[in-house]
Amino acid sequence: MTAIETLATRIEGLGELRRDEPMARHTTFGIGGPADLYLTVRDSGSLREASTAARESGVDAFVLGSGSNILVADAGIRGLVIDNRARAEQTDDGGTTYRVESGASFAAFSRRMGRQGRAGLTWAVGIPGTLGGAVVYNAGAYGGCLADVLTAVRLGDAEGDRWVAAEELGLVYRGSAFTRGRAAGAVVLEVELTLLEGDVAELVARAAAHDQKRLAAQPRGRNAGSMFKNPPESPAWKLIEAVGLRGATRGDAAISERHCNFFVNTGQASASDVAWLVEEAERRTFEQFGVRLDREVSFVGAWQ
Repeated sequence: MTAIETLATRIEGLGELRRDEPMARHTTFGIGGPADLYLTVRDSGSLREASTAARESGVDAFVLGSGSNILVADAGIRGLVIDNRARAEQTDDGGTTYRVESGASFAAFSRRMGRQGRAGLTWAVGIPGTLGGAVVYNAGAYGGCLADVLTAVRLGDAEGDRWVAAEELGLVYRGSAFTRGRAAGAVVLEVELTLLEGDVAELVARAAAHDQKRLAAQPRGRNAGSMFKNPPESPAWKLIEAVGLRGATRGDAAISERHCNFFVNTGQASASDVAWLVEEAERRTFEQFGVRLDREVSFVGAWQ
């Protein structure tokens, strides 16, 4: 019996298990080949058990949130993909400190907090993804970021199940210990956030303003959000526009006419076509301006 088959037998009781599941069905890009194993879990206990089983079986595991901020290879993902739908939530008596499982929608939670008069996350009402993913990338927008309100994270790794203070996660602009490889094998199970009291009408109005601004600036359709982090020299979109790539296409992949830092799937784009455009933007920007663009979207799966 192979390691994959052994793992499948071990985890099949933790949730819905599929084999050779097309990842294009589960990403905002609508792109990606099959995952060897695809397990949907609905609580943090099952998430921890599945990741532990994969580690002990010697099988790579990738935790999927909402499928945003990633580009999955055309060849798919070898090993196990864990579709994290763990969303349980609890709060303290004062209603300002929340513990939420990592599969909860970040945007939905942020919007609900505003309607309940809890301030600190209004900037996030339009950010796709889960709270777990927001921790990994220290998600941010409109001058705010998760580090502003994150107090602790519950992790599952080879050391067990433990709470870690936010200060230990190395949170920086669109990055953390996870993105820098210092938390290899760790899975975000739950997050702890501390919010402030705010005026409901003001928070709802601010959320609506963010919605309008986002809809005016960002393209519709299938994409993974901003492709690159903004370098200190200039917003990434300005650099991409300056090298003549606004509206550039490769197959059904395109650099958006509306916002040059968004790469879109206009039909049946392949991951390799998107990657070609990404690499072209990186090459031209470095050759013309000496600036190395840093990807915000993660390239996941069997790229070679």
